[in-house]
Amino acid sequence: MSAGPGSASGSTAGALRHVLSHLVTPLLMCIGMGLAYLGAFHSPEPHDLRVDVVGSGASAQVLAQTLQDKGDGALSVRTVADRDIAVNHLKTQQSYGAYVPGGSPELMVAGASSDTSATVVQKVFTEVAAGQGAPLEVTDVAPTADGDPTGQGIFFLLVAVSIGSYASVAVLGGAGAVLALRIRAALAIGTSFVVSLIGAAFAGPVFGLVDHGLGGLWAMAWLYSAGILLIGVGLHTFLKRWTTLGVMLLFVMLNFTSSGGIFRPELQPGFFGSLHSFWNGAGFVEGVRSHVYFGGHALGGHLLVLALWLVAGLVAVGCAGLAEAKRRHGEAEKARAAAVARTAAGAEEEMEEAVGV
Repeated sequence: MSAGPGSASGSTAGALRHVLSHLVTPLLMCIGMGLAYLGAFHSPEPHDLRVDVVGSGASAQVLAQTLQDKGDGALSVRTVADRDIAVNHLKTQQSYGAYVPGGSPELMVAGASSDTSATVVQKVFTEVAAGQGAPLEVTDVAPTADGDPTGQGIFFLLVAVSIGSYASVAVLGGAGAVLALRIRAALAIGTSFVVSLIGAAFAGPVFGLVDHGLGGLWAMAWLYSAGILLIGVGLHTFLKRWTTLGVMLLFVMLNFTSSGGIFRPELQPGFFGSLHSFWNGAGFVEGVRSHVYFGGHALGGHLLVLALWLVAGLVAVGCAGLAEAKRRHGEAEKARAAAVARTAAGAEEEMEEAVGV
């Protein structure tokens, strides 16, 4: 007996509803990516960008106050007594530019902190020097490696490691769904190890993004990747097909935009600047910068951020384990209840048959 037109129409309508429901995810990704990236990057403007004017005399004080007033909140201008203090501030990321006035004015920057911040500062003080009728000499006291002239290679390394990590979550959640949670967690740890090795290879021998400190970079890449994978594996138990959207929200939309890899928080809206202080991408980017270029200054705080995200991953897996155990227990109880019901029904039928005989 062949199916009628009504049956075929119903089948098509059901398939269409199924497809449309799954299209919600990529459309939400589109909206989220647009809001995140354009919100964070479309109009970078400095606010409270710390710069120093070197000198203790009245002229230095007047210049600093003039720049502060003219900037209207864009700059935070201080005076420092001498060049050595200014260099120390740059190398500890307490400032992003130091201007030495005089007949041959000099601007010192730390390119490894942020190329975009250094560019903003250079634009400001080029105008200052031009107003004094002198060319500006720019000195980079913390240059990046030859393989990373813009200093943004670390950000793109973050992108590569992140994609390797959150894409693996989809595989472990889909193809690995039949495996026990402890096996999925072990696979997550192993995958993060491989992803971190790939990241270290990119940073060192392949592209030369760093010229030393590769071992520490690898360790931070592993911490970062393991945190993402464990959080993703844990979330999959609860979010199911929405896991991809969830990890993209956490580790792409909010993560890349707050990492400081392109624009530091002093050039971004406050929301993304506030995330920079504790999000894992910022922990990785700033941790690598600190380790490679700034002698480990403030490295402990960045490592703590990465470690806490790893702990969050372990907690997520633990919660998933409890939820799955509870689910299995519930299913076992239902199966036992069904078995008891079938046994009782069978016994009743046998009794009825016996009575009938």
